[in-house]
Amino acid sequence: MRFCPFLSLNLCHPCALIKLSPPFQDETDSTRTMSDRLFIVFQHLVPQHALSRVIGWLADCQWGFVKNTFIDWFVKRYRVDMEEARCSDALQYACFNDFFTRELKEGARVIDDAKEAIACPADGAISQSGTIEQGTLLQAKGRHFSLVDLLGGDAQRAEPFQDGVFATVYLSPSDYHRVHMPLSGTLTKMIHVPGKLFSVNQLTSEHVPDLFARNERVVCLFDTDTGPMALVLVGAMIVASVDTVWAGQVCPGRTDCAEVSYLDHLPPIQIAKGAEMGRFKLGSTVIAVFGPGVAKLEECLGAGDPVRMGQRLGTLVGAGQPAIELE
Repeated sequence: MRFCPFLSLNLCHPCALIKLSPPFQDETDSTRTMSDRLFIVFQHLVPQHALSRVIGWLADCQWGFVKNTFIDWFVKRYRVDMEEARCSDALQYACFNDFFTRELKEGARVIDDAKEAIACPADGAISQSGTIEQGTLLQAKGRHFSLVDLLGGDAQRAEPFQDGVFATVYLSPSDYHRVHMPLSGTLTKMIHVPGKLFSVNQLTSEHVPDLFARNERVVCLFDTDTGPMALVLVGAMIVASVDTVWAGQVCPGRTDCAEVSYLDHLPPIQIAKGAEMGRFKLGSTVIAVFGPGVAKLEECLGAGDPVRMGQRLGTLVGAGQPAIELE
């Protein structure tokens, strides 16, 4: 095993402590290695939040030796393309988190600005996508999870999205880690849902039931010209925090579910298609959810396919339905 600063490679990404198969390799249970099985057990035993907070502290450290060693190793290990960044000198960032959430050069990503286009919210790979059937979303082959649970346990909140479509984008360590708007929208509500911090790679999604509805997450609800849209930023093991552009750091935070309504916020929080809405400090997953009759996802995009922020994720096909106003 290669040397890694800060005790072990898993401090940067859970896959690294134990050698795992590639993120989207199709394997059956019988071909899983012992290290794969140990990794699943490890996630249930480790103090997930405490470990993530320690890593968060290290990632915020501005001591030159610590942050430069960490950043230099990370760039080499994950072959990060710094030529895309506005500041291409990785060691010029004040801390690892600043490097990890680095801004891109102007023009590094092209937003599909066609009126009917739904833009991909993040760099990464499609984990799963498709139709919300009988109130559930596909997590992995043979596994589904509840839409109501994903959105924080409120059936009324989930109702506008029943029979709609979703796309789950997994952000790997080398990816750009800011999340952008698929459509222009006005923020109506944000819900911080506390939970576990399992890894969100495919190995874990295949073996941990209700993964995305169990992990800590930030649910952001928007009104768009064609109806409601939800962006769910899912936390994971080693994720230092999840931030939004309007509230700053949202988690880690409270230990109970916290809702903030923006229906009466003045001025309204309106974010244009392609504009940043949040970011992960050490990466995770974003799930975009649309109402019924609103969107048709690109048929050429399937599980495991790489995507870039701004490319066409789908196409608007209908006027949708108005969002339900919640008290």
